[in-house]
Amino acid sequence: MFGKKTQTQQSSDLTSAEGMKRSREVYDRIQSGECKDVSAELDAAHGRRGERR
Repeated sequence: MFGKKTQTQQSSDLTSAEGMKRSREVYDRIQSGECKDVSAELDAAHGRRGERR
């Protein structure tokens, strides 16, 4: 139990290879003009529910 991340913590790890890939995909959409709501897309890509820290 100690040292293990919950599913929520794993999905929001922005430094993992998968997290970086998802962020890059959103960034590419921003650059192309396809992205209308950056916060919502990043939250969705990283499994967050709009919570702010």
